[in-house]
Amino acid sequence: MKRVSLESSVIATAGYDPGTAVLELEFTTGEVYRYYAVPPSIHRALMAARSAGGFFAERIRDVYPTELLRS
Repeated sequence: MKRVSLESSVIATAGYDPGTAVLELEFTTGEVYRYYAVPPSIHRALMAARSAGGFFAERIRDVYPTELLRS
C-alpha cells in the first residue's frame, strides 16, 4: 500500500485502500499499524485534519480493529 507523508509529530505516513477499507499508519516511532473497516470519510478527514495525531486519538485509535505490522 502506498503511503504519503504527513506533517505530524505523531504520524509519519498514511495510506488507504478504499477497496478493502484498510488504513495503514506509520508512526514517528517506526511502528506500522493497519486499521480495518475504516470508512473513506474518516481517511479524508484524517488527511485534512489540522492535527493528524489529535484526529487519530479521537476518531481512529480504539475505534477500528487493529493489526500491528511492524514495531
